[in-house]
Amino acid sequence: MSRSKSAHDLSGLMKYADRAPWDEALAEMLSAHLDPASEATGLEPDAIFEIIGDHWQGPLWGCAFEDLLTQELEPDGRNLVDDYLKRRGWNEKAPNKAYMRALRDTVMSLYEVSEVVPGQSMTLRDLLRDVAPVTVREHGATQTLVNWDKIAARVVDVNGRHGISGALLPFSAEGAVRVVDAFSRLADETQDTAELDPSDRDALLGASGPMFTNMWLLDCLGKAMPGSAPDMVNADGDDLVFHRIVFPLAKGVVGKSLIRRLNAAQWLEPASDSFWNWLAPATKNKKPQATKGKRAFVTTMDDGTPVFANVELAGRKLIVEVNSAARAERAITQMGEWLGDCVSAPMAEIRTLDQVMADDAARTPQDEALDIPPHEMERIVHDMLTREYTKTLDEPVPALSHKTPRVLACTKAGRVKVADWLKYIENGAAKSGTADPMGTYDFTWMWEELGLSDLRR
Repeated sequence: MSRSKSAHDLSGLMKYADRAPWDEALAEMLSAHLDPASEATGLEPDAIFEIIGDHWQGPLWGCAFEDLLTQELEPDGRNLVDDYLKRRGWNEKAPNKAYMRALRDTVMSLYEVSEVVPGQSMTLRDLLRDVAPVTVREHGATQTLVNWDKIAARVVDVNGRHGISGALLPFSAEGAVRVVDAFSRLADETQDTAELDPSDRDALLGASGPMFTNMWLLDCLGKAMPGSAPDMVNADGDDLVFHRIVFPLAKGVVGKSLIRRLNAAQWLEPASDSFWNWLAPATKNKKPQATKGKRAFVTTMDDGTPVFANVELAGRKLIVEVNSAARAERAITQMGEWLGDCVSAPMAEIRTLDQVMADDAARTPQDEALDIPPHEMERIVHDMLTREYTKTLDEPVPALSHKTPRVLACTKAGRVKVADWLKYIENGAAKSGTADPMGTYDFTWMWEELGLSDLRR
């Protein structure tokens, strides 16, 4: 028994695009969506996908294909959707044809996400056009998107029911700002262009599909390519790569016996009953190893003694954190000599500086055994956050030009800046996920306290 097509199945339309003249038009559209980023970076498309991940080939092809569906070819104004439905429409059911026609009339724009109901819906506010926010039905993307995320997407209106197409590009906060600036410049540059009416932002967006793809690619490549973050080394001159080495306690070994061995280790200085600073006295009076063109990242004690690593006993795991591959190798060897059969073979998690900066520094490993019940931990963390954010409202914030949120929120221009700041911190907390107390914190009171509830949309 064969399965019927879904109302959003474009497989027939994709197959039809393989025939002339659409095959050539699609090839040109793919070039428009990929070539500028390729030329700007000097990378071939295959090299780009090797950096950002092969799984992005499908979505980016989809961006170009959907863009083609909205275009009219010169000189006769032929459109792929119209041509397909005229010649092959008999093979498509009515809901699918309605979806294709609706997709034909879409434009890609930049949206701010809010009111996310995972697996069901989300509200999108257009950042490039002065139009009312729209709530769209969406199953897949709402499982990963959180409030105040920025995405490039096409809103599809099928008989009054709104959804989004398959091509969606998630932008970083910085990347989204660059898109808004680029589109504003594009609007200014078209003032003297006969083909486009600068007052018609829909027409301008209709011709700007490749802009979103190329700016998204450059944003991703800028973060993923070597050199995107500051070139940094540790005190030894080694490239900065963070290693989290986990030694499981061997069967039958109790934490107290391990603590005694660690306290007896020559270079471990206890900071608490379960945390030690691993000192590096050999470099105490020595400057960080100089490396041309790179900055040194050095952690020291109050007396200037460099810290080689951090050591923590968490449940039945001994965790050693170092900042280079060479230190990781030495740490594994040294711990083996100190602890012998008390620990099992270690496992290592490796992260670059970019990845560390993107993570929440206060996140608790979800697999760590906690003595505090989860609901109580959530309450404690939420209370702590409320106290800290209450103080922050009356303290200068660098992101707000060193003005306090409360004072800045009293001005017309400042209200928008503070609202953007609130969205930024709320978005960052939401990305922690609901399993983390940070991810479940309710920021509503801050918006109300600053009188900005009307901007929380």
